[in-house]
Amino acid sequence: MAYKTKYKVQNRRKYIGNPDKVICRSLWERRVCKYLDSNKNIIRWGSEEIAIPYYSPVDKKMHKYFPDFIVEKIGKDGAVNTLIIEVKPYKQTLEPKKKRKSKKSYISECITYEINTAKWKAAKRLCGDNDWKFLLLTENEILP
Repeated sequence: MAYKTKYKVQNRRKYIGNPDKVICRSLWERRVCKYLDSNKNIIRWGSEEIAIPYYSPVDKKMHKYFPDFIVEKIGKDGAVNTLIIEVKPYKQTLEPKKKRKSKKSYISECITYEINTAKWKAAKRLCGDNDWKFLLLTENEILP
């Protein structure tokens, strides 16, 4: 089931970009928005505010990847750290297995996995080049 809603930013001074255009595409993303918006250690944050070019192995073309969040936070050592955060269901972080799925469903899952893997590789490269960190969050990290 698809989920899409606007998030109303409370601490507008912390938001990177237009705080009136924050879209949550899952309840998990909404939880992350609330956390980033209210956490005193988060200096600035944005949702889908950075574009990362990546090469798709599926159609063999360049595309733009808009990660869910970019975050500047104060680390335990007092240093400012930049994070790129992607929120995904845990199932989508694993290579698909055929099992009892229809061929069409299996192929669709494989395509999604290949594209996501290409996006995450590009994000990790960007993070490495800038001394940032890439985090892939699933329900395992987001839910208590």
